[in-house]
Amino acid sequence: MDDLGRPLPEGVKPYRLGGGNPARIPGVERAYRKVTERLLANGDAFEIAISQYDPPQGRLRFIEALVSFFNREYGWNLGPGNIAITNGSQSAFFFLFNLLSGDAPERKTILFPLVPEYIGYADQGIDPDTFVTLPSRVESLGDHEFKYRLDAELVREYVAKHPEVAAICVSRPTNPTGNVLTNEEIAELSAIAAGRGIPLMVDNAYGMPFPDIIFPELIEGTPAPAWNENTILSMSLSKIGMPALRTGIVVANEKIISALAALNSVVSLASGSLGQVIAEGLVSSGELKRLATDTVQPFYRERSHAALSFLREAMEGRDYLYHRIEGAMFLWLCFNDLSCGTDELYRRLKERGVVVVPGEYFFFGTEKGTGAETAWKDHDHRRRCVRINYARPEEEVREGLRIIAEVSASLRR
Repeated sequence: MDDLGRPLPEGVKPYRLGGGNPARIPGVERAYRKVTERLLANGDAFEIAISQYDPPQGRLRFIEALVSFFNREYGWNLGPGNIAITNGSQSAFFFLFNLLSGDAPERKTILFPLVPEYIGYADQGIDPDTFVTLPSRVESLGDHEFKYRLDAELVREYVAKHPEVAAICVSRPTNPTGNVLTNEEIAELSAIAAGRGIPLMVDNAYGMPFPDIIFPELIEGTPAPAWNENTILSMSLSKIGMPALRTGIVVANEKIISALAALNSVVSLASGSLGQVIAEGLVSSGELKRLATDTVQPFYRERSHAALSFLREAMEGRDYLYHRIEGAMFLWLCFNDLSCGTDELYRRLKERGVVVVPGEYFFFGTEKGTGAETAWKDHDHRRRCVRINYARPEEEVREGLRIIAEVSASLRR
């Protein structure tokens, strides 16, 4: 995050391929501008929106719009007590992780069953041993392409042997890899969690129904969002073009939502209102979903195809792999011939103006004990991968990838 705004070496052209900023998409921005102009023209509606706290659970009209939308689209039986709004989904996960782990009556942990996993989770535990991660299986798809697979048997075995696990958490699509867990994998994790009486947490920041950065043609089955009383489903308005307005959406049972509302009140009194005000009518009318499906998804599909074309051009003749891009906005690139870790590659690239995120930081979790809980340290990809944001303008991505290929070639074994 610091790299998003920190100046690069003087006189160096920047290629900001590291952070998670979404692309600016004209069709989406026009929709938000239109809503904002109507708000400004409607008496003192704008002043009301910015001059009053909403309840700690979130703006009631926005919550009601979401309840109606989800029940209509997916047949869920939600009520207003099943949704809370937070200042972005990042803060929601901080609340949830520490709410579910804690020290009473004994220390609990959060299990991530598919490492590499989102870097933003790694430091969210108040206690140092909050998180446990299990290594994914690597499936070769040919022509430099691969996919991470859930090792469900490893998850089942670990949960059975570790009663301290308080929740299972995945991102779908996965940040950093663009992996999309299949409906069957989600159902299996849900069953494992339910069997232990613990929740399954699903971070849906890039998923359906918005922003819907999922490419179904590459996925086994249609990856519909799933929810039940044992699921905590998190969404966000960030990746559909409003990251600065920090609007996270959590769908969960009423006990969890009540606790989130209380934490919102303690930490920030209330969540920001403006994102909720802008999105409310777009959710109710179905326009936000249409924007996601008809505008956002095709935009990123085209950008992902372009990024892969640039990658093949830049890395021709090299020994490399990339994760199949099933969703999200990232290219997960693995160098088989690198002589150092990608933290060193990151530093060398930054000197050339190219910012990426080293892969080491997406492998995290407790280092105590033996067996599965430390297996991620031995994962074959841990020191050979980088995350690249392909949402940037195409020429920036193309030239950035050319420089990445050039610098990495100088660090070959």
